[in-house]
Amino acid sequence: MALRVPKAELTTEFRESMIKQLGAVPEPDEVLWNNPRLAEANREFAANVGTWDAADASLKTFAHMAVAAQVGCSWCLDVNYFLALNQKLDLAKASQVPRWRKSEVFTPLERDVLEYAEAMTSTPPTVTDELSASLLDRLGPAALVELTVFIGFANMAARCNTAHGITSQGYSDACEIPLAERPETSGAASTA
Repeated sequence: MALRVPKAELTTEFRESMIKQLGAVPEPDEVLWNNPRLAEANREFAANVGTWDAADASLKTFAHMAVAAQVGCSWCLDVNYFLALNQKLDLAKASQVPRWRKSEVFTPLERDVLEYAEAMTSTPPTVTDELSASLLDRLGPAALVELTVFIGFANMAARCNTAHGITSQGYSDACEIPLAERPETSGAASTA
């Protein structure tokens, strides 16, 4: 797939900062830079999201990957797998998120978080009172609210990237374990 919006010229300082942090400039930043105020607001919000700590980091990363798998955002899967490596998360679990329903590596809480992420991503959302109550009981209100907003942010990122034609940049190539393919029967869009 080709980019549907051209890349904009970034400032030298921003470009160098991204290369230092990630080894390459993320294409979403290059595309969003067509509107610098929006790009800066997005980066600021994303940085703030990264500081939230009421919900476990692995739950949030796995939730973002579940959103990405469902929406079909290979860029989000790619970069979140890379982030899982750098956060020292369980890469065997991270690699299985696209096929979590068929995998045996997830705890009951992780399964519920992945189900919640998919339910929030469905149009219309399919979150049930039972699932929400179960997560509220196990996570507490602060963590559930954080997880919900985090999943909403993941949806915004995944849907914008997909609409802009942004695909994997190879960040996950640094990981030793390949990402699992999503089962054909899921009904979700392809992540290829």
